Amino acid sequence: MYLIREVFHCRPGKVRPLIEKFKAMGSLMEKQGSPWKMRLMTDVSGENYWTLIAETEAESIDQFMKMEPGSPDDAQEFEAIMKDYHDLIDHGRREIYKIEQ
Repeated sequence: MYLIREVFHCRPGKVRPLIEKFKAMGSLMEKQGSPWKMRLMTDVSGENYWTLIAETEAESIDQFMKMEPGSPDDAQEFEAIMKDYHDLIDHGRREIYKIEQ
């Protein structure tokens, strides 16, 4: 099992709009019947302000990489939800951890 964390350092004042995009994406995934459950976390303290972490688990790296919207309509809805999300982010990274226990 793997833990995947998408770490986004947002532009000042842009964490909430990015959270709303990820919540909408999570609702779309749930509607599709996706097994993916996403946990969203924001910083209380840390190295950078305005941090959002989107965390999920996958059985394998391949399974994670194949995560896609289901139908073409879902893909269009996904694209609409995430449109211009780069404008909200200063920088980010992906962390992947193997869960040992």
